[in-house]
Amino acid sequence: MSVACSGSVLAAWLPSWALAWLFVVAMPGPMAQAAGFDHSHQAFSALLARHVRWNEAGTASAVDYAGLARERPRLDAYTTSLSAVVMQEYAGWSLVQRRAFLINAYNAFTLQLILTRYPALESIRDLGNIVFDSPWKRRFFDLLGQRRHLDEIEHGLLRGAPDFDEPRIHFAVNCASVGCPALRPEAYRADRLDAQLEDQTRRFLRDRSRNRFDAAPTPVARISPIFRWYRGDFEAGHRGVASLEAFLALRAEALADTAGDRARVASGRFSIRYTDYSWALNDVRVVDGVRRP
Repeated sequence: MSVACSGSVLAAWLPSWALAWLFVVAMPGPMAQAAGFDHSHQAFSALLARHVRWNEAGTASAVDYAGLARERPRLDAYTTSLSAVVMQEYAGWSLVQRRAFLINAYNAFTLQLILTRYPALESIRDLGNIVFDSPWKRRFFDLLGQRRHLDEIEHGLLRGAPDFDEPRIHFAVNCASVGCPALRPEAYRADRLDAQLEDQTRRFLRDRSRNRFDAAPTPVARISPIFRWYRGDFEAGHRGVASLEAFLALRAEALADTAGDRARVASGRFSIRYTDYSWALNDVRVVDGVRRP
């Protein structure tokens, strides 16, 4: 029987929804692939929910790497699904779908990298010399048809995209360090991405070990060096915000603790100083900088 004839016979008795399903399954290329990719990132969310814990204040998180290691096959299955996405499929997604995909990819592959040496490391920097053998420049995974490293996701695919205008990604990509904004105990999703990024930003600004406002003797915002490293991203005009001071002023209630200090931050009239950054592993076994057995 010819394909045309068999198609006519099917059309005569199959309901329309079944024909549509067969069409998508049989269709090669982006349509079939897009139907198969889970943009809810449910598998990754389930892993994060089981192995990432907020601190009591909800401003930082720690990872149960030992527990995650026991579920390594599930993490590997998720990253395999990321690696299976081809550029043609990716290019057909919405901007927020692409951003959620890349943020989750960065975080998932970072977790994989840590597990290659865990528990025999104190910091992600133990995995290589930051200049000559940087862990962020180690090509150990495939993404969008190429062998890549973590810096390519953050600085190439995210920050290097021609439509990049989202400085809050710096509170979402997680470098497995105490000084880094929290790894969220859920995956990023396109349908919630804006709310998730804003929540991450405000949680980070509320962490007084990394960000705080001092009114006396002169008004000073003492903030994470992340703001120094990527200051240009915060001053590039995202949603009309063209200065780091203005970015912080919009979130005065997160950075300052009293009504008077919040009013000072909201005015935008303060100087900026940078706090220290801890590269200690964001492990649940590390408490107050001390590794526990």
